[in-house]
Amino acid sequence: MAGSPGGFEYQVIGSDVVIRHHGRRATTLRAAAAECFLADVETHEAQSLMARVTGNYQRGNERVARNHPRNSDV
Repeated sequence: MAGSPGGFEYQVIGSDVVIRHHGRRATTLRAAAAECFLADVETHEAQSLMARVTGNYQRGNERVARNHPRNSDV
C-alpha cells in the first residue's frame, strides 16, 4: 500500500513502552497508555498503530488544505 507507515519499532522497558522511528525515540508511553498500546498491538497492524500514537501519519486532507483560498499566496 503506497504511503503506508514504516520504520517504527517499540521496546518494553519495565512498565513503559518506548516507540522509535528510524532508530530515534518518537515517544514514551507510560502506565495506562502503555497497557492499552500493548493490548492493541496484538490485534492491530503494529506500524499503523505506532504511527497514529506518535502523530506521524498523514490525515489525507493535505492536498485539499493546500488548495483552499485561505492558504493561497496572494
